[in-house]
Amino acid sequence: MTFQQELSSWFSPSGPAPSEVPSVGSKAPDSAKIKLSSGNTTIIAFLRHCGCPFAEKTFLNLREVAKAHKDIAFVAVSHSTEEATNTWLKSLPQTGSEPDNLRVIVDDKLELYGAWGLGPSGYAHVLSPWSMYNVWKLGKQEGIWNRPTESGSRWQTSGYFAVDGIGVVRWGGAAKRADNIPDFEEAVRVVEKGHKMEARL
Repeated sequence: MTFQQELSSWFSPSGPAPSEVPSVGSKAPDSAKIKLSSGNTTIIAFLRHCGCPFAEKTFLNLREVAKAHKDIAFVAVSHSTEEATNTWLKSLPQTGSEPDNLRVIVDDKLELYGAWGLGPSGYAHVLSPWSMYNVWKLGKQEGIWNRPTESGSRWQTSGYFAVDGIGVVRWGGAAKRADNIPDFEEAVRVVEKGHKMEARL
């Protein structure tokens, strides 16, 4: 990682104009990159930049829930480059323990983020006092601190969705702040019961 790479992470992301965030109860955006399997549930996490403690916590949670629910497809989407994403994945605890039902997709052109309504965020999203406090709290309590940021933008909005077997969004939404960590077990419960619920982000 270079100083220029770290500095670049503070620039606003450059991607296609985002669509509307799919509401709970609406059809999920269609994409060749995220193939929604007919009859099966898919849980998707659009991550913050690789190196962000909240992205790490989100991915670790996603990985654990995927291990416990082998009948559900889990997808993590990174907007960092493929090289930076792979470097970051290898730096995480228990790297290589990802189950077969968890895929990582690189979307450094932000096409998927835009299709799911996830565009640039604002100052209050990234640098709110609560976000800053929760960075410190996550590090002190769980040992998850900032890692080198080789690519990606701190201003890119993250988001989390659960899609049922007929392609309808049953849970989720865009993150309201950088420190929002989704409850993927809640997503599983909602979809399994056939309910519809916005994630508490």
